[in-house]
Amino acid sequence: MMKYKFESLISEHALTLKPQALHFTKDEEDANDLIQDTVLKAITYQEKYKEGTNLKGWLYTIMRNTFINNYRKIVRINKIVTTSEEVSSQSLFYSASENKGENRFVMDDIQEAMGQLQEEYYVPFTMYFEGYKYHEIAEHLQIPIGTVKTRIHEARKTLKRSLSSYTFSNQASSYLNVDFG
Repeated sequence: MMKYKFESLISEHALTLKPQALHFTKDEEDANDLIQDTVLKAITYQEKYKEGTNLKGWLYTIMRNTFINNYRKIVRINKIVTTSEEVSSQSLFYSASENKGENRFVMDDIQEAMGQLQEEYYVPFTMYFEGYKYHEIAEHLQIPIGTVKTRIHEARKTLKRSLSSYTFSNQASSYLNVDFG
């Protein structure tokens, strides 16, 4: 089949692929991109088409495979790259580019300040820092929720005083995920 005739047939059939492309992508622009990729691949691999077979079916297969491959690529990228706006403090700790020696001193100071907290303040603050909700801490410690809030507040104030030398960089507060400012 002549190249011009083949390209003309592909252009005619490309329009009939639109409903299926919309079904795959659920978006008008993405569907148009998918059809464009399909037509480009069909023209590029023209020699693989066997004359006399179902051209529309061949184009549909190219489109389906293109969509699946693009989807798999996106899934792979999303596994590697964090796309959320919030990055956990654990991730930041491992990816920080600051001087690791300085970080060790900061962590030592935080540990020392935490160790100086009275147990009645240390336990609720630590549980809150680990992600427990106020009501969960209150149930666990069998104390009123207001007392839990007060103890966490007092622990923060004590830590803020103990770590006041770090207020210039707010580094200590970022390790504790607490606003000392």
